[in-house]
Amino acid sequence: MTEASIRLRISQHDAHYAGNLVDGAKMLNLFGDVATELLIRYDGDEGLFKAYDMVEFMAPVYAGDFIEARGKIVSVGKTSRKMEFEAWKYISPAPKVGETAADLLEEPVLVCRATGTCVTPKECQRIPH
Repeated sequence: MTEASIRLRISQHDAHYAGNLVDGAKMLNLFGDVATELLIRYDGDEGLFKAYDMVEFMAPVYAGDFIEARGKIVSVGKTSRKMEFEAWKYISPAPKVGETAADLLEEPVLVCRATGTCVTPKECQRIPH
């Protein structure tokens, strides 16, 4: 099936709580961007995100972390596209070592996963399947 990913550094602007903790909604925002790319690749249209079926936050995300949000279409209906998402942390700041220090994690950390459904109206589907 169709897959897509986005990798980015979480900025200080994204910190919402004490200790530079980032609101979990930031991961859902990334999943929405991945879903948009998936729909464009599959249908040639941005479509609409209808609903999340499940969201699970697995580990904290902080300003300065590098995150990769991944998604894939796992099933397709006439207009609906069922998707699975994961967000992984690859790099974390290391402020105790130095102001600009960061660590490449030996093993990426799963920070969030979700499933959801998007819809592309039939009249907007430009890519034949």
